[in-house]
Amino acid sequence: MHIRKDDQVEVIAGDDKGTPSSRRIAKVLRAIPSKNKVVVQGVNRVYKHMKPSQKNPQGGRLSKEMPVDVSNVMLFCPKCNRGVRQGARFTAEGRKERYCKKCGQGLGTLGPKKPAHAEAAKAAPR
Repeated sequence: MHIRKDDQVEVIAGDDKGTPSSRRIAKVLRAIPSKNKVVVQGVNRVYKHMKPSQKNPQGGRLSKEMPVDVSNVMLFCPKCNRGVRQGARFTAEGRKERYCKKCGQGLGTLGPKKPAHAEAAKAAPR
């Protein structure tokens, strides 16, 4: 899945999409790869009606976020200031990172350093 926890995303489909002038940009609270869904802060809110109990003596309505499909959000690029497509590449020190396909800016790393992918290792003859 291309979206992870704590990513900034733009909602591109659904009730919370917004207009081009007022786009919804929010933080991913949880990713659910098995269902291909993400929970985004303030998006797809529903009311859960709670019965009175010892823990919640008054009962009432609890507002909470529900998962949205990962295809309805795009990773947000701060340089482009919009949701963008992303790619993966290796940095000079051999670390895999995500990058914006539009402007080329790095959007975060994906794992530990891999010496086999470092440019120094590629330059040395075998």
